Amino acid sequence: MLSLRVELDERSYPIHIGPALIGRLGEWLAPLAPTRVLLVSNSTVAPLYAAVAFHALRAVAPVEQCVLADGEEHKGWPAVAAVLNALIALGADRKSAVVALGGGVVGDLAGFAAAVDMRGIRFVQVPTTLLAQVDSSVGGKTGINWAAGKNLVGAFHQPSLVVADTDTLRTLPAREVSAGLAEILKHGLLADADYFAAVERDLPRLHALDSEALTRAIAGSCAIKAGVVGRDERESGERALLNLGHTFGHVIEALTGFGTWLHGEAVGCGLCLAADLSRRLGQLGDAEVARVEAAVAGAGLPTRIEGLSLDAAMASMRGDKKAEAGQVKFIVLERIGRAAQRTVPDDLVRATLAAGGYR
Repeated sequence: MLSLRVELDERSYPIHIGPALIGRLGEWLAPLAPTRVLLVSNSTVAPLYAAVAFHALRAVAPVEQCVLADGEEHKGWPAVAAVLNALIALGADRKSAVVALGGGVVGDLAGFAAAVDMRGIRFVQVPTTLLAQVDSSVGGKTGINWAAGKNLVGAFHQPSLVVADTDTLRTLPAREVSAGLAEILKHGLLADADYFAAVERDLPRLHALDSEALTRAIAGSCAIKAGVVGRDERESGERALLNLGHTFGHVIEALTGFGTWLHGEAVGCGLCLAADLSRRLGQLGDAEVARVEAAVAGAGLPTRIEGLSLDAAMASMRGDKKAEAGQVKFIVLERIGRAAQRTVPDDLVRATLAAGGYR
């Protein structure tokens, strides 16, 4: 097991990474002394891991379960209401805790419900997908989707603990593993060229779910994100760099219908578009763009999308929560391992979209 911390003064918390960790949830939750615990999962994950988690948690406090429908399309108000109603039925108070057992959708939903229940109760992230283990479980962003865009309604609410059990990755479809690799590549591209090169080298081992390679890659990504979050918790500056590939990716998700593309698939394609835009700004050369595209393809991710409306994409970007007065700021690459935020002329954005398959 590897452990690290997100340093946020009195709200700092540990991240534990390794195999066979769900059964140890009780020992890490016990110091929080919760009065009651609500275990939130979904219909796919609960049959696999909820019994082990439930057994570990009930040694600490009374526990009940809330099992949600699976899928990005269910990431909305009805699911949040289900969690809140379960907390009320449990008799939860301000010293109770929510434990999110599942992928990014479960973590975002459960975290948002914990953020608004009695103006904020504690929650624990137990991510069971690679994407959630390296990204959404760390940093305290919670929320739900809206018709106009992804994660438009939400709150910053830091977890008290993150437990990434790598054994859960063995039940993931290959497509979900590839989706997680998108965020791993993103972290290397924006912050650490050596880490990016190591991930490139280890892609075959990561696809094969090699335990040592997975633990190393997850820890590397979490360390990068933990450092950024510790310096800029609420995205007033540096944390915006973690959106590399996401402005383009969120458009793909919105225009194709949430759930058609996995989040990581959209981000992977978004990384290629961001690299192309960086080249048009004179930041990257052809060889570096080709390297990004090769890494994304090597991760098993799409590098382009065909046939979406270019005008609809531009409109969607302007409605993104990161836009200011309709002006979109893009995260671009100055080089592999270093990113920056830029306001980009529309003609360059349109050219990148057209090159990526938009019409």
